[in-house]
Parts: sequence; C-alpha cells; structure tokens
Amino acid sequence: MEIRITEIRISLRDDEKLKAFVSITLEDAFVVRGMKIIKGGQGLFVAMPSRRKPDGGYQDLCHPINTSTRKWMEGLILAKYHEELEKTLVT
Repeated sequence: MEIRITEIRISLRDDEKLKAFVSITLEDAFVVRGMKIIKGGQGLFVAMPSRRKPDGGYQDLCHPINTSTRKWMEGLILAKYHEELEKTLVT
C-alpha cells in the first residue's frame, strides 16, 4: 500500500532556528501536527512531534520507520515550505 500526503500546511515563523510549524494529512484521513522545520548546522530539516522526557531529553511521538520514507516526506514538506516562502516574497 502506498500512502499519499494529501495536504501540507506550513505556518512560517521568523526565528533564527525555528522556521515553520507543519501539519500533514495522510490519505485525507489522518493528521500529524506539531512537526517543525528547523535550521540546523547542515541546513534545514523536519523535526517530528516530540515530548519532553523526565530526564530532559526528547522522544518523538511519531516518525518514519526508514530513511527512504523520511527523505520522501522531508522532500515534500521542504518543497511546500519553499513555496510558502516565495509567496511571502512576492506579496
């Protein structure tokens, strides 16, 4: 079964590291909120929704199971992010 991302919502932020909040919809049936686009030392990446653990670390609440799925998802999300950035530059 191939899963499609049917909607990507980007909420831009004007912050040095946090560039946007992201929500995605899978197959018009399941929403994942709380994703973030972060500017790190090696460029932009998509951080999964997470919660703080008692030891101060963080644990992802959901995440891709393999590298190819992560790359696929991150590629679509970052493309939409750049599209939204372009819209702000035009207006």
